[in-house]
Amino acid sequence: MIARLSGTIADIGEKHLVVDVHGVGYKLFVTPDLALEAILGDERVFATYMSVRENAIDLYGFRDENERGFFELLLDVSGIGPKSALTILAMAPIEVLSRAIGTGDVGYLTKVSGIGRKTAEKIVIELRDKLRAHSSDESRASLSADSDVIEALRTLGYKDNDARDAVKQIPLTATSTNERIKEALRILGGK
Repeated sequence: MIARLSGTIADIGEKHLVVDVHGVGYKLFVTPDLALEAILGDERVFATYMSVRENAIDLYGFRDENERGFFELLLDVSGIGPKSALTILAMAPIEVLSRAIGTGDVGYLTKVSGIGRKTAEKIVIELRDKLRAHSSDESRASLSADSDVIEALRTLGYKDNDARDAVKQIPLTATSTNERIKEALRILGGK
C-alpha cells in the first residue's frame, strides 16, 4: 500500500492533483480545499490512502495523518466508500465533524456536511463511541450556533453550499450566533 507521497505538484484539477515522484505522476483525489491551496511546482508531502477495487486502483491524498485517519474512520461506516468519505471530509473541518458525531448531532451533520439523514444517522451510530471523547458542552453550543447560522442564511435565500462554505470561513473570534451570522453575511457579500 502507498501510505505517503513526496513530490512535485505537476497538475491541479478541481478534485485531484498529479504529484510527480521521480518522473512518475500519481493522481491523488483530494478535497477541493486541498486542490485550491496547491501550487504548481511546489514540493509537497501527502498522507495517502490507496483504494483497490476490482476495476480501479485509486489514491486519495490528505494534508496529514490526522486527516487520513478521519477518512479511514468514515470508511469503517457501512455503505460509505472512499469517494463519499472524501466528500464528507470536504464539507466541514474535521474537528467540527468529529464533535457533531461525538455529540450525536444528526441534524448538524445533515445541514452542514450535506449528507442525507440516513447516512448521518449511520455515521453517528457507528462512530459516536470512538469520537465521544472529543465532545463537550462547549462543542454542543458551537455546533448549535453553526446550525443556526446556516438556517438563517437559508432563510435569507442563500444556497446550502454557499452557507456551508461561509460557516467554514467564520473566524474563531466570532462566538455569538449574531456575530457568526454577521461574519457569514460579510463573507458572502465579498463573493
